[in-house]
Amino acid sequence: MPTALVVRAAGTNCEIEVCHGFELAGATPELAHVDALIAAPERVERADIIAFPGGFSYGDDVASGRIFAMKLREKLYPALRGAAERGVPMIGICNGFQVLVQVGLLPGLEASGGSAGGGGWPLVPPRQMVALSQNKDARYVCRWVPVKYERESVCLWTRGLADAWSGDEERDVQVLPVGHGEGRLATMFHDVLPKMEARGQVAIRYLDNYNGSEGAVAGICDPSGRIFGLMPHPDRYLSWTRHPYWTRLSHGVRKGDTPGLRMFRNAVEALAGVGR
Repeated sequence: MPTALVVRAAGTNCEIEVCHGFELAGATPELAHVDALIAAPERVERADIIAFPGGFSYGDDVASGRIFAMKLREKLYPALRGAAERGVPMIGICNGFQVLVQVGLLPGLEASGGSAGGGGWPLVPPRQMVALSQNKDARYVCRWVPVKYERESVCLWTRGLADAWSGDEERDVQVLPVGHGEGRLATMFHDVLPKMEARGQVAIRYLDNYNGSEGAVAGICDPSGRIFGLMPHPDRYLSWTRHPYWTRLSHGVRKGDTPGLRMFRNAVEALAGVGR
């Protein structure tokens, strides 16, 4: 059974949900504080999957995820670089997504050859190419939002979700819960988003683009498809009973995995093709 290392910090508040998602998907979660990993980075080397949950790490002091990200850049980047080169699936959810872009693990455009899974990550943390900025209305948003999964994306975490439902069921099922004040995706240079789109790195888009994200982007992956970050919370959609009107969904729909649980299961199942 693969091990999913779930990394938390002071202020992280969704780690239990993320651990539960991996348990349901068939992995063994291992919850660890970032400071414990800094003291023993070999724990990162043993992980089959790495996750950075949502919350408000270190009170989002300075900026959302900034202190958490700087600890990773300064103290754990070599271990994370090694994990990326081994093809270890990684996910950053909400605050975790904010952390991954500041570490430089997403979108991964600075990796030589454009593929993290094949090696070539720089010895020092890549420069930041993407940011999660304040929502366009400068308000915290906590609700369910309609999304679209990109069929041509290389993201292994969202594999198959674009074609899982059809018709009215697709409209009803393809929603995800969000809860953030700084979720508006912005790129540092005008060519970053076109390059990501050409490489299939855009995995999820908002249908209503409530926060003003560039390209309505809700989630992106690195060129290998293994490192994934998104602002919505799949960990809050592990059961159909979490859907805002689940009793109106057909019994046929409710027999399978929710989109949230499917993301966790995709990562666990992908490990079958990864040599350790």
